[in-house]
Amino acid sequence: MKLLETLQEEKSSNLKGGIYHKTQVRLTYNTNRIEGSKLSEEQTRYIYETNTLFTEKGENTANIDDIIETVNHFQCFDYMLKIAKEPLSEEHIKEFHKILKLNTSDAKKEWFNVGAYKLKPNIVGGIETSKPSEVENDIRKLLKSYNEKINFEVFDIINFHYEFETIHPFQDGNGRVGRLIMFKECLKNNIVPFIIEDEFKFFYYRGLFEYTKIKGYLIDTCLSAQNNYIELMKYFEIEK
Repeated sequence: MKLLETLQEEKSSNLKGGIYHKTQVRLTYNTNRIEGSKLSEEQTRYIYETNTLFTEKGENTANIDDIIETVNHFQCFDYMLKIAKEPLSEEHIKEFHKILKLNTSDAKKEWFNVGAYKLKPNIVGGIETSKPSEVENDIRKLLKSYNEKINFEVFDIINFHYEFETIHPFQDGNGRVGRLIMFKECLKNNIVPFIIEDEFKFFYYRGLFEYTKIKGYLIDTCLSAQNNYIELMKYFEIEK
């Protein structure tokens, strides 16, 4: 079976220990860890498998938002599999954010605007992003240009990611939404997806920061991550 079919089949059959199970844990752990989550990969796996959390002796108490966003990200991944073959839309992007931030402390702040575009300006990595009044138009222009493409390569998806992160449409959660979009678009276009691992987050951030000057930093980081996922697919004997 192809990867998307396998992921969907394993999800629907509730198969344990397969590539769906492994991807859920690995993607959720790494993408949240990049954004500051303190949960370990083992804790993430334990939450996924048992819906409970363990803490070892000497560990700090777990942050409630880290736990909630871990559970929410599992749901985001399932939503992504459901709409994987659909053309990417504003509705999809906003739904990712809504699911990710549901019941978090951010969701209690009126100005945070869960599932909708930001109300306050923000800066990421010293770079000014789209102003709140510009976001809707910028996202629509980006989606129009992107969805008009016919033959997609991984480079198109990486470029979209850079443009999306430059717009930074939400108050928070942009990186995780952006990386879910990359995974979705790889599946949609029969491209091997990839998981940016936390240990390479500085290469990933450098790639985003330097992208207009040297695209290779971000591209190489993503292609290296893609090679890692290819090895995972080989282990589970799944076709490219």
